[in-house]
Amino acid sequence: MARHDDDQEYEEVLDEAERMLGFRLERFLGTAAGEPANADDFKRIATIQAFGDAWPRTEFLDTRSRALVSVTIAATLGVLEPLRGQLRIALNNGVSKEEIVEAFIQIAAYAGVARAFEGYGIAAEVFAEAG
Repeated sequence: MARHDDDQEYEEVLDEAERMLGFRLERFLGTAAGEPANADDFKRIATIQAFGDAWPRTEFLDTRSRALVSVTIAATLGVLEPLRGQLRIALNNGVSKEEIVEAFIQIAAYAGVARAFEGYGIAAEVFAEAG
């Protein structure tokens, strides 16, 4: 199995994910019964790619903007559990609830009303959690 060379870097990536999401990712990263041995590699690589490589790229697109783009992508794709996380990241990084609603208006116009309503249901739940 391939392993990332720097365990300290991985811990820092997990810390950054926690800062952005408001909770630790480890509950999603464990290996479940029936998963092959390289499942851990996939989860580690994907986590490092997202929170160690993509999110820190703030020279041309700040974290707040990147978060709103990520909400839009997850909603448009219809990946509802990841959308929940992207919404938390957006709210934790200065995106307002109103701006998120405006994103869903765009999603409805360009990706379809049904897809937008489905994703907005998750947004409403996250808004309620956030208070």
